[in-house]
Amino acid sequence: MEIEKEVKKMTLGHEFGAGAACLKCKDKCEGFELHFWRKICRNCKCGLAEHNVQMNTEENKKVGKLFEDTKYTGLIAKLKTDGVPVYRGNAVTITLGSPAIAQTVLPCTAHTVLPASATAAVPHTTTGAQSSVLPATASGGTASGGLPAAARITPSGGAQARPAGVAPVKANTASVSISSTPANVVLVNKETPLQSVTYEWAPPVANKYVAVRYIELLPPEKRPVAGTEGAAYRRQQMARQLPEHDQDPAKCHELSPAEVKKMQQFVRKYKDEALGVGDVRLPEEMVLLQAAETGQGEPGGAGGVKAVGLKGTAGAGGAGPVSAGGAMGTAAAAGAMAAPGSTQQSFSCRRCNQPMRVGDPAVYAERAGYDKLWHPGCFVCCTCDELLVDMIYFWKRGKLYCGRHYGDSEKPRCAGCDELIFSNEYTQAEGHNWHLKHFCCFDCDLVLAGETYVMEQDKPVCTACYMNNYAVKCSGCGKAVEPEAQRVSYGEHHWHAAPQCFKCSGCAKVLMGQRFMAVQGRLFCSVECKKKA
Repeated sequence: MEIEKEVKKMTLGHEFGAGAACLKCKDKCEGFELHFWRKICRNCKCGLAEHNVQMNTEENKKVGKLFEDTKYTGLIAKLKTDGVPVYRGNAVTITLGSPAIAQTVLPCTAHTVLPASATAAVPHTTTGAQSSVLPATASGGTASGGLPAAARITPSGGAQARPAGVAPVKANTASVSISSTPANVVLVNKETPLQSVTYEWAPPVANKYVAVRYIELLPPEKRPVAGTEGAAYRRQQMARQLPEHDQDPAKCHELSPAEVKKMQQFVRKYKDEALGVGDVRLPEEMVLLQAAETGQGEPGGAGGVKAVGLKGTAGAGGAGPVSAGGAMGTAAAAGAMAAPGSTQQSFSCRRCNQPMRVGDPAVYAERAGYDKLWHPGCFVCCTCDELLVDMIYFWKRGKLYCGRHYGDSEKPRCAGCDELIFSNEYTQAEGHNWHLKHFCCFDCDLVLAGETYVMEQDKPVCTACYMNNYAVKCSGCGKAVEPEAQRVSYGEHHWHAAPQCFKCSGCAKVLMGQRFMAVQGRLFCSVECKKKA
């Protein structure tokens, strides 16, 4: 019975995505058909990520398993049906206002931006299935009087007016309305049109202003806005950077018991020593947190510093330490009185060594230490230079890796099945590593040990498949040119380098080593022969 269940699971796995159109090959592919161990389509040789398959559920299960039995269990939930851990991600819809006259706000302070009209539309933020609504009933030039109770919640218990000495300036970023979590209320000086933007993922921070600014700092083509190329990029990188066969022996092809044990040890090791999730924070805020951690601040004093540890994880789906309140201290304590957009020489990105701009969030990696920080666009894998998807990183010897290239740095990877190799014996050929059983013809799966093969598009193919599928045709005799045979090529035409093929079409003179003319695949030794033909 157990064997039957396992066979059924494998069958269903290979039926997943069956028939889906290839986004790369278009009509040339008959539809997705999974090869039983190569992780590619049998028809077009493209991967699952290149086909029009909705992978959200499968990808969430994969990442959920990655975070299982780690400190990041706050990022996953378990399905009631089978107890499978599922990554909750952080899909979020945020209501944005277009750039308008707005107040300058301190970058170390959490805000709620409200239209200054009592009749404005209700701004809101939706995260997952939950929604918090803030009625926009503010009036006048301050946040006092007339504000509803929900809007008056602040760390000190009351709404706060605009900071003294801060003049209205033209906003260079969109205003953001966020939920009624503890925050200071800042008024937009004139009514602005609102629009909702849905992100397939955003950093799990309490302050949505910081989340939106983080996404703005990413390259435009990589911003995970739903329905855009940035969202497609995120999904592709999720499949590429975090292969499920790097963490789950059940997703691998015929591992021996010894190989399964080695893989389980490998997975446990990187979960304990390398795996992490980036933490988005304002550098000014991090200074105050570190001061509170070391006892240099006054917890709960005039500066409003909260004694919050740096080692905890976010409660509701967060990936890092989250402060207990809104304002994180005075501007002087955080060095935040510099003009927005100016640089802070004391905070420099570890990758590009350029200073952070005042008010811009940075990404921290706990395993690297909170003395190191990165620009959002610089938080990339040291090998492929791609953005670390959902800020999931692997830290090794002072470098950030994506899951795939961390695995490559630890174990050889089979070029045939794309799995890490845990067996003691494997082969190396053409600059790649291969399981012994996977050094096969890319077209017909013939094992190539002791056989003649040809490398075609960086893939080994047997002689028979080469002759049928890849060999060029001789313009002289019309037959396929063998891979070991000498040939002459001119433009798109080819000939056997033999007297019976490479000769004048007019007088049959052998042209090996001679001057010749080629016209529509026909060879001539002279203009006269060409005219005769």
